[in-house]
Amino acid sequence: MKTLTLLRHAKSGYDDPLLRDFDRPLNDRGRRAAMTVGRWLRQAQDKGDMPDFDHVAASPAVRCRQTIEGVEAGMHARLAPIYESRIYLSSSATLVELIAGFDAHHDHALLVGHNPGLEDLLLELVPPGGRMREEAELKYPTATLARLDLDIERWAQVDGGRAVLAQFIRPRDLDPSLGPDD
Repeated sequence: MKTLTLLRHAKSGYDDPLLRDFDRPLNDRGRRAAMTVGRWLRQAQDKGDMPDFDHVAASPAVRCRQTIEGVEAGMHARLAPIYESRIYLSSSATLVELIAGFDAHHDHALLVGHNPGLEDLLLELVPPGGRMREEAELKYPTATLARLDLDIERWAQVDGGRAVLAQFIRPRDLDPSLGPDD
C-alpha cells in the first residue's frame, strides 16, 4: 500500500506585472492558508489520520516553496522537499511518470504543485463516483490537500482508476475566512 498526498500551492499574488509566473509569491490569504493546512496536518498525523511523509517532491516555483514554508511553520516540522523542475506547470502524464520513479522504499509521498496538473492527476487516478471526487472535479482550490490511497507495492505500478480518495481538505473547510471571495 502506498499513500500519495497532493497539495496545490496556496493563493499567490499578481501584484507585480513584471514578475515571471515562476516568481510569483503567496499573498496574505495564501500564507494564512498554508499555515492552517500545516496545523491541520500536524493534528491529523498526531491522531493517525494522515501518515508522516517519507518523501516530498515539489515544484521549485516561489509560490510552492513559500507554501511548504507555511505548512512547515504550521506543523512545527520540516518536510525536506526535493525540488523537481518537471513538476512546474506539468501535465498529469508527466506527474504520473515522476511518481512512477519514486523509490520503492518510500510509502507516504507528498507532491506539491500546480493546477491543472494536480487536479487532472487526481481525476485520472481516482475512479468516478463519491462526493469528494465530485467536489475535486468541480474545483481543486489553492492550498487544498488530497490524500490518495493506492493498493500497489511499488510506485512504478501507479496507473489510472485505482486510487481511493481518502481525504480532500480545502482551506475553507478549516477556516471559512479562507474561502472564495464573494
